[in-house]
Amino acid sequence: MLSAAASVRMSSYLIQDPKYSWLKDLGLDVDNKGVFCGEWLGNGEVVTSYSPTTNQPIAKVTQGNSKDYEKAVKAAREAWQIWAEESLEVGKILGEGVGEVQEYIDVCDYAVGLSRMFAGHVFPSERKGHALLEQWNPLGVVGVITAFNFPVAVYGWNSAIAMVCGNCMLWKGAPSTPLTSVAITKTLMAKDERLPLVSFTGSTQVGHKVSMMVQERFGKFLLELGGNNAIIVNEDADLDMVVRASVFACAGTAGQRCTTTRRLILHKSVYDEVVSRLVKAYGQLRIGDPCEADTLYGPLHSTAAVEAYKNAIEEAIKQGGKVECGGKVIDRPGNFVEPTIISGLSHDAKIVQTETFVPIVYILKFEVLDEAIRWNNEVKQGLSSSIFTKDLGNIFQWIGPKGSDCGIINVNIPTNGAEIGGAFGGEKHTGGGRESGSDAWKQYMRRSTITINYSKELPLAQGIKFDWDFLLFFIHKMNKLKLIEISERRVINKRDIFQTVKPKQRLECAIHLPSFATSFWFKTMQRKSIIFKAI
Repeated sequence: MLSAAASVRMSSYLIQDPKYSWLKDLGLDVDNKGVFCGEWLGNGEVVTSYSPTTNQPIAKVTQGNSKDYEKAVKAAREAWQIWAEESLEVGKILGEGVGEVQEYIDVCDYAVGLSRMFAGHVFPSERKGHALLEQWNPLGVVGVITAFNFPVAVYGWNSAIAMVCGNCMLWKGAPSTPLTSVAITKTLMAKDERLPLVSFTGSTQVGHKVSMMVQERFGKFLLELGGNNAIIVNEDADLDMVVRASVFACAGTAGQRCTTTRRLILHKSVYDEVVSRLVKAYGQLRIGDPCEADTLYGPLHSTAAVEAYKNAIEEAIKQGGKVECGGKVIDRPGNFVEPTIISGLSHDAKIVQTETFVPIVYILKFEVLDEAIRWNNEVKQGLSSSIFTKDLGNIFQWIGPKGSDCGIINVNIPTNGAEIGGAFGGEKHTGGGRESGSDAWKQYMRRSTITINYSKELPLAQGIKFDWDFLLFFIHKMNKLKLIEISERRVINKRDIFQTVKPKQRLECAIHLPSFATSFWFKTMQRKSIIFKAI
């Protein structure tokens, strides 16, 4: 029998509330094991998952310890032996949550088709009777560490593509848990030589540490890190589109996308109008429970994020910023804050150059497009960027070599909301990794260059001749000798060999064996001890 106190504790979990009965349809309960490797297990720390809407506990998860990790890796490696032969809690509003699940479905659909199209190459060989090929093979077991804000989609990008490439997966999600336990798991995966690739999505600081640990063992890493993204609004932009796009880009997912717009760079001729219309649009955002269909703006993921929000606003004001709207924590249960617009800061202000994972956008004013592009590129990250303009010249400047230096370059759309068909990822401190579409599948495979000789000859590439038949010919001419020994101690009959060969044959020797084409033909061989038997 449960005690009264225990009964109260059990009923206090949201999973026990009939409103959230669908959680049990997913196979969840109050107590859950956190490791799956053919069976569910967990012998590590017990953590509680909280709803950011109310800060009430949802359910408990028993995480894995180092022994559970070893068991999972072993199971994954065993599964790969078969698989390689068979196939080459967030606070997000309902619409975005459904969209994220749909993204996983879409990328699975994409991956199934992709599995029949992995393109190796057949190259023309410069050598007669040879074939030159390129073949892609799976890596084995891939380690994946995902962030809290896209727990379904980012795992989907990695798992769907990696598995059709012939790999097995070892996945570590990133719920809001004590940092120590998270760090231990990341360190184990990063240092484990049994994982040829580790894919990490998260902060630049942690991603840098993961990459260093993987690099130390000469492993491969795929990094999807921070983004201090900007939208440039040129003087010829469609301002209706700008405002609609900016609301979602800046305030969507409560500013918790890696592609969220952090900087809005406005031409001076449209600056006042865009700021005024954006402030008005922010005031119309429906804030509330993200599980309700009409909600457009939900809570931050954690109380730590609320503190980061407050600190960033305080710092921005100290550096000369003006809060155009928002700037306050909302007085209600949960981790709700106001979406915020701040103006008056320099493009190179420290706070503007810093990515804060909250719904704050900094408004900057520019005079000429070259200036705006420089500002876009001056931050350390290089994930996503966008320009609003109708001018084709501006567009091609923006997407060209002197335009945006980001991995994602958009025109007349927001910085967020990427499609699965293109490769997703960024440059500089964003990590350089690519996931999802295009040729991102190559990250999950190893490339082999293959040469097949189907002739009876052994020609060398680049026309190099290394023909020992000439030496044997010389030796054959020395009828007196059955054996010639060349060593540091003695070189026999060099002049005799040279004088025995006719002038035309000397020329052939000089062409094919240039190192022997002096009066002391065996000069380069005197460092070794070699025996040639006469034919």
